[in-house]
Amino acid sequence: MIAKKLLIIGFVWPEPTSSAAGTRMIQLVDLFLRKGYEITFASAASKSEFSYDFSQTTVSEKQIKLNDESFNAFLKSLNPAIVLFDRFMIEEQYGWRVLQECPNAIRILDTEDLHFLRIARQQSDKKKEDTDLFSDSAKREIASILRCDLSLIISELEMKILQDQFKVDASLIYYLPFLEKEITKENIKNWIPFEERADFIFIGNFLHEPNWNTVQVLKTKIWPALRKKLPGVNLNIFGSYTSQKALQLNNKNERFFIRGRASDAQETIAKHRILLAPIQFGAGVKGKFIDAMHVGTPTVTTSIGAEAMKGNLDWNGFIEDDLDTFIDKAIELYQDQSAWLNAQKNGVQIINERYSSSYFADELIATIEKLDLKAHRQHNFVGQILNHHTMQSTKYMSLWIEEKNRK
Repeated sequence: MIAKKLLIIGFVWPEPTSSAAGTRMIQLVDLFLRKGYEITFASAASKSEFSYDFSQTTVSEKQIKLNDESFNAFLKSLNPAIVLFDRFMIEEQYGWRVLQECPNAIRILDTEDLHFLRIARQQSDKKKEDTDLFSDSAKREIASILRCDLSLIISELEMKILQDQFKVDASLIYYLPFLEKEITKENIKNWIPFEERADFIFIGNFLHEPNWNTVQVLKTKIWPALRKKLPGVNLNIFGSYTSQKALQLNNKNERFFIRGRASDAQETIAKHRILLAPIQFGAGVKGKFIDAMHVGTPTVTTSIGAEAMKGNLDWNGFIEDDLDTFIDKAIELYQDQSAWLNAQKNGVQIINERYSSSYFADELIATIEKLDLKAHRQHNFVGQILNHHTMQSTKYMSLWIEEKNRK
């Protein structure tokens, strides 16, 4: 049994009310806390008013610096058994320091989603070209995966891409979706009924490019036709970090409303009849659909939006890439109570069969705690090579910046 001391190095201080990435991180923190781990969460980012309040937990907080030897001293003093990097950019910054000071610590990367996949799809959508995955972004992110002992992957499709197209060894990647509570009969009984709901909703962090693009698609391609066929119905756009350019899309006459941040995403979604999300590019798994299913709100989205979420089950609404058909299905689902109720049931099945924490939590901890680190690393010789060379190059770049900052 390994010593139960975990260091999480955050890209930001988690904001579960702002993004699915924040929710994911808090789910991981809660899991390790339940398993008796002593957790320190460290980040060089500044806190915001929406940062998660760790004071209500046993988690210790540490403000750290980039390119600063003080982190090494902190690391040596803490001596964690496990270090979890929040996204590959953090592993690039701090991985060599962890390897130098705590060579026997298990290094875990939480990818959130594959950034290179999202970027490649965004470029493909913009240029109207085939998706090219073999980019410099892919080289950076996959190198990070290879340097770590284990990487948490949120999507089955991304597992397949890493194994089939990039030949990443299966022992280095671990499928871990969102860790959700099951939807109970009591939950369902408390859902707002069809006849008491009105309007469409979209929700998403405006700093996330796929969300901003989706809002533009709704504004220019979906809503002009949809509102004519459903007069009197509103489209409410919610999201954290609402930009000025987003606020300019607000139009009362068109019943297109930019509402800003939702204080409680699930509570807000629950009041609406349908969640619309014509997502054109992206990666990972979309937290907005998880939230919608939890409160019985059916959704209409694209194949990219629903990607890797439902397995062989039926979607909680409709998946349509053709925008004219998308509009027709949105109208059908909005007006047909029978179809709407059936979509609700599908959502319950997806959450309970594919995202229940009980299916994944114990297995993840068992995998980590039984890891034979020496044998595991010998098997990953490419990772050893990358650590050897990257440690030197990243180390001296960081030390150069550190020295420069002293002047």
